Amino acid sequence: MTPAGKAKKPARVGFRALRHTHASALINAGVDILTIRRRRGHRKASITLDVYGHMIEDADAAAAKAIEGMLK
Repeated sequence: MTPAGKAKKPARVGFRALRHTHASALINAGVDILTIRRRRGHRKASITLDVYGHMIEDADAAAAKAIEGMLK
């Protein structure tokens, strides 16, 4: 509420921000980069990786854990 007792209007969210949020949510859910590339409409997966690669930092640890589990 504002001091005058009126509710604030929600912040405007642009279309690009919604697309970015969607891609980020897919990455966090473990969706593969090629699927995200197609959904984003990127011509190459390298474009998607350039934009969102920083979000996939935990992938190496997850891969190591998966292999470790298979070898036990």
